[in-house]
Amino acid sequence: MPIVTTAQLVKLQARPDHIRNICILAHVDHGKTTLSDSLLASNGIISSKLAGKVRYLDSREDEQQRGITMEASGISLYFQILREAAEGGNYTKSDEYLINLIDAPGHVDFASEVSTASRLCDGALILVDVVEGVCTQTHTVLRQAWVEKVSPILVLNKVDRLITELKLTPSEAYVHLNKILEQVNAIMGTFYAGDVVEEETRKHDAEKERLTHKEGNENSDIESSSSEAILEERDDSNIYFTPDSGNVVFASALDGWAFRVEQFAQIYAAKLGIKENILRKVLWGDYYLDPKTKRLLQYKHLKGRQLKPMFVQFVLENIWAVYDSVIINSNIEKIEKIVKALNLKILPRDKRSKDTRSLLISMFNQWLPLSTAVLHILYNHLFGFIIIR
Repeated sequence: MPIVTTAQLVKLQARPDHIRNICILAHVDHGKTTLSDSLLASNGIISSKLAGKVRYLDSREDEQQRGITMEASGISLYFQILREAAEGGNYTKSDEYLINLIDAPGHVDFASEVSTASRLCDGALILVDVVEGVCTQTHTVLRQAWVEKVSPILVLNKVDRLITELKLTPSEAYVHLNKILEQVNAIMGTFYAGDVVEEETRKHDAEKERLTHKEGNENSDIESSSSEAILEERDDSNIYFTPDSGNVVFASALDGWAFRVEQFAQIYAAKLGIKENILRKVLWGDYYLDPKTKRLLQYKHLKGRQLKPMFVQFVLENIWAVYDSVIINSNIEKIEKIVKALNLKILPRDKRSKDTRSLLISMFNQWLPLSTAVLHILYNHLFGFIIIR
């Protein structure tokens, strides 16, 4: 990452439309500070190898001793979006952007820090540990983001634990991730339903008061109020988290990787001969690829065949293969094949190093860098419009 000069920062500060405030919210120990470290490493503030160990934003001595964040702290992150030129394959620099990142505490005793941070922000990264699942503070921070009307992005963190600790297969992990996503969306649904009921109750009470004070033509007024009291059908699809809509990130902050469904759609579009926009919609969910006809199938069309969902086949199995070759059953030959297939630049001494964790991080930093996935999703969700506060 190039060094950002003071002049560049001053220039950016004069462009509010290129600046956004982001907070990281989660239950305690779900990986907020580790994620922050990985994002700081993208700006060259700390080494990527120290991400999750140095806990850079935990600047207080008691925070470092206790291993938890007690006070919200912020830092500015600089990034550029590279776009491919229309006429050729070369990349050209686009405008520069600035993210003011706030790492908020996860412990319930410091809830005031969370509420203050969320009021200052345009968007929020909601982290959920995929092993522990939805916890009490997860519900609290989702409510806080909903009340403050900040744009939320769900980060399903610690996916590596499904591989190294729970020993789940890719298919089992897919079912597990789907259940967590359903739990989070169920919470969002209760928020929405509560707001609708509250709004309709206010309308009903206001109409009732109007009819009470109005004289004459009571029958016609009552009929009118009855028709107005019917609940309108509303579209609530935009409040839920779904990978195909681009508001979900799968990550392992400790190992420095993350991805969006869009990234794999870009990789496989040409290989499978499927349009990228279609592939984005079918890489998550009960969609299958017929190995013979190369056609997309839904579950009802399987007719008893044991096919794997596309998310399992094209995404999770690749990630599981890297962990198996490097960490679980260290195999130099398999590592060589993966490095060649992914076109990674790994030094021979690193491939034979006994520090397999360092090799794993090096491979994922080139293949699925966490900062790229997170900063791109923030750009897509928050820089597409001007926020007026």
